[in-house]
Amino acid sequence: MNEPFILEVDHADQVLELHAAFQRYGYTYRIAVSINDQAYVFEPDEEGNYRVLGTGDAAVGLLHAIADRLKQLSI
Repeated sequence: MNEPFILEVDHADQVLELHAAFQRYGYTYRIAVSINDQAYVFEPDEEGNYRVLGTGDAAVGLLHAIADRLKQLSI
């Protein structure tokens, strides 16, 4: 389940290919997405949306785009 994959995200009129990996976390999972060599961890919430844990230098719009893309893939 910890297999890395490429996450394609549409943001600012371009398609970004970001390195990502599943991380088992208790009875659920998290997804680590690498942005400019910094890992951002996303987890599903009770409503099926994704939220990022912590913040960093990444643009908020990019983090929202990633969360939206993860939700699309989980449907």
